[in-house]
Amino acid sequence: MTSAKILIVDDETIMRESLSGWLERDGHAVQTARSGEEALTRCRETRFDILLVDIKMEGMSGLDVLRRIKESDADVAVVMITAYGSIATAIEAMKNGAADYLLKPFDPNELGVLIEKIIQHQQQARENLYLKEQFKDRTRFENMIGQSEAMQTVFDLICDVALTDSTVLISGETGTGKGLAAKAIHSHSRRCRGPYVVVNCGAIPEHLMETELFGHMKGAFTDAKETKKGRLELAHGGTLFLDEIGEIGMRMQIDLLRVLEDRVFYRVGGTQPIEADFRVVAASNRSLEQAIRDGRFREDLFYRLNVIAFSMPPLRQRKQDIPLLAEHFLRRYVQETHRSIERISREALDEMMLYDWPGNVRELENAIERAVVVGKMRQILPSDLPIRCRPPSATPQAVTLDEVEKAHIRKILDEHQWNIAHSARVMGIDRSTLYNKIKRYALHKTA
Repeated sequence: MTSAKILIVDDETIMRESLSGWLERDGHAVQTARSGEEALTRCRETRFDILLVDIKMEGMSGLDVLRRIKESDADVAVVMITAYGSIATAIEAMKNGAADYLLKPFDPNELGVLIEKIIQHQQQARENLYLKEQFKDRTRFENMIGQSEAMQTVFDLICDVALTDSTVLISGETGTGKGLAAKAIHSHSRRCRGPYVVVNCGAIPEHLMETELFGHMKGAFTDAKETKKGRLELAHGGTLFLDEIGEIGMRMQIDLLRVLEDRVFYRVGGTQPIEADFRVVAASNRSLEQAIRDGRFREDLFYRLNVIAFSMPPLRQRKQDIPLLAEHFLRRYVQETHRSIERISREALDEMMLYDWPGNVRELENAIERAVVVGKMRQILPSDLPIRCRPPSATPQAVTLDEVEKAHIRKILDEHQWNIAHSARVMGIDRSTLYNKIKRYALHKTA
């Protein structure tokens, strides 16, 4: 058990001594204060991890201590001690920042469990802060690339969820990088040394899904020549990524729901329960809510999966990432093919910025790979790009960067009903910059 610095604040001597004795036996460094005023003095002298504060004390109340402490140190965990008749006050304290409350009388085991839970939460918060600082303002996170606000938000979300064991549901169009996000969650989790097992639910025939997930015993059916472990068993101690979860059949949805609820499963033909010790990350490129309305997906399974949910933004909503992505793919395929292409021409980049990329990052990668293979010059030209990369309205005339930017700004503004604040966030710029560009290009909202 990790030790913590704990301050006990109570005006009853017997309560201070009892709590202090229990906590010191658990290895914690404990100090006591007989009043709110004394507690504030001690907090100015020593930085505590946890405060145990009685709600009802002579002079300064526990709620007053909570408010004063939180003003000076928002990270300290304050646990309120209360009698049964003061539960409403304890709940009010939690609304004001208390970590939890203990109801008198309580036993040492209850106290020990609560203290350990708070310590683990604080450690997780510190690790999360370290991760965010480590990746702050970076354009790359694992194998994902992006400097746009939309992708920076995704990077932050991954940091937030990675250190928990909660089930995660990632939505987004095909080619947006849902699989990369799932792998990043695993790589930064406490299960990172465990296996990362991928199940492409759309690629496995329904009649094979049961044995693929659960495995089977020798002789369970005609072709079962030997015992086989399923993907669930192979993921023990690690992460199970269920890609395109919306493609599995209704019968298998029931079986999967049972595993998520009971955390045990059986091989096909087996009678021995197997513990399901893995974290689940699921992804879907279709709306599961609509699938529920259509009767194709179980609502109870959706809520089991939808504990923490986020969406991967399509490339058309983060076009400022296109040059960065294109340069990354150019370097990769030049190295793989040993071609002598050095850069992407201004005209080719202009065309890529105008295109909406319905296939998202995957389509952009394929376009750059093709351009590297077929290109004859030392730079990628518009003619090297697949014909589908060119917008239908494009003409052979040269397009200036200003024209590209003007068209892009108008498109974003129209898409978001000229909501300046939201449009600026999407483009990764501040509102004053957007106002200046609107004025520069003489843009006006159309009726």
